[in-house]
Amino acid sequence: MSTTTQAPPTDPPPSSSKRGGVYKQLWFWVIVGIVAGIIVGFTAPGFASDLKVLPDIFIQLIKMVTAPVIFCTVIVGIASIGNLAAAGGIAGRALAYFLLMTLIALGLGLVVVNVVQPGAGFPQIPPDPATLAEAQEDIAKGAQGGGALDFIQGTLLPESFLGPFVENEILRVLVLAILVAAATSMLAPALRKRVVGGIDLIAKVIFGIIRMIMFLAPLAAFGGIAYTVGALGGESLTNLLSLMVTFWATCAIFVFGVLFVVCAISGFNVFKLIRMIKDEILIIVGTSSSETVLPRLLAKLEAAGASRSTVSMVLPTGYSFNLDGTCIYLTMAALFIAQAGGQDLPWGVQLGLVALMLLTSKGAAGVSGAGLITLAASLQAFGGEFYTVESIAIGIAIIAGIDRIMSEGRALTNVIGNTVAVMVVAGWCGERDDEKFQAALNDPSLVRDAIEQETHGGEDDVDAKDRTPVGASA
Repeated sequence: MSTTTQAPPTDPPPSSSKRGGVYKQLWFWVIVGIVAGIIVGFTAPGFASDLKVLPDIFIQLIKMVTAPVIFCTVIVGIASIGNLAAAGGIAGRALAYFLLMTLIALGLGLVVVNVVQPGAGFPQIPPDPATLAEAQEDIAKGAQGGGALDFIQGTLLPESFLGPFVENEILRVLVLAILVAAATSMLAPALRKRVVGGIDLIAKVIFGIIRMIMFLAPLAAFGGIAYTVGALGGESLTNLLSLMVTFWATCAIFVFGVLFVVCAISGFNVFKLIRMIKDEILIIVGTSSSETVLPRLLAKLEAAGASRSTVSMVLPTGYSFNLDGTCIYLTMAALFIAQAGGQDLPWGVQLGLVALMLLTSKGAAGVSGAGLITLAASLQAFGGEFYTVESIAIGIAIIAGIDRIMSEGRALTNVIGNTVAVMVVAGWCGERDDEKFQAALNDPSLVRDAIEQETHGGEDDVDAKDRTPVGASA
């Protein structure tokens, strides 16, 4: 049972059948977009290759509001507790959970790629010059990274208050939000309540913007799938089929094996949780980006019974520190490149590479293509006789041909892993309403309209702004 004070119960939203049928549901039109995209990709590949602009526009619009959403929700979540020690306890447990899952994901990828060896006997196909040039650019970006101090100063700490918002640097926005939330928590209760209420109202306006942007999700899914099918074709996929199948199978083992056990220990079923977030999963399939669903998940997981303080801290932090799919990808892709180049890495070298990736994986963003740059950064930092600049460039250029498909696997695994993390940490900290959570798992329609509830609370909700926010002391 949750130890926090919950808002008064409200009548559940009507089911989909009472709201006009399945054709009014977002997930239905996303599926329509995906199917249409596959058809266009096969029948008109030239035209389909030009449709990448659709998911790019959608991702750009989502990125426009992601930083403000995180800033507002983190402040409201932490400051409404009114107790920094309690907030620190949630953050500490979340980071411990992230570290454990990162180690498991890296280790799982390492074991599977050594058993299957998808890169062994790989034909030495000269990469496309344009793709090789992109790979060299990725290496240059990756080389900008450094050690732990460089990560803290160059990636974590902001240089100005508005800079992270302008550059859309989510990790730095999170740091700013935590500092503002801590300062707000130190205010007198009456003043703190006014500040939290004002920021909460701003968050509702931003969620209204997100609700309008989500009408474009089916178009984004259509363009993303059409581009993938039309641009890649069948021949380029055949050469790397073993790596793709191995990667996706490993992600499935992690989700339905590792996370299944984690969820069972925490008292819920991972299959029901996946069903609860199927709308978001379908959006990721179309856009290959987990960032597109972050604002929706913030609202949906709170509606599912996790306290606002837990959701606002664990989910945004997980997008930088709990990238399970990216960790699996990093170890498998790194060893695939070595195997394809005829290199046999000793176990000691492999474990050293995993240790390095514990750090480099934390800098990966939730945007399509970030995994490739992170891989380049990891191999460039590792260096040595096994990974020369030339071998890294050639290896990444080869993998780049299927990175779009790998990116979907990374994004899906990352989002499912972070959704599980929120509910597990919430249960661990006593910040989860289990009765509401089980009801949402059994009937996902109860939380399907979480963003609509945020933006259309009605007159009663406006009057209720004087009440103590969820998670605050009574």
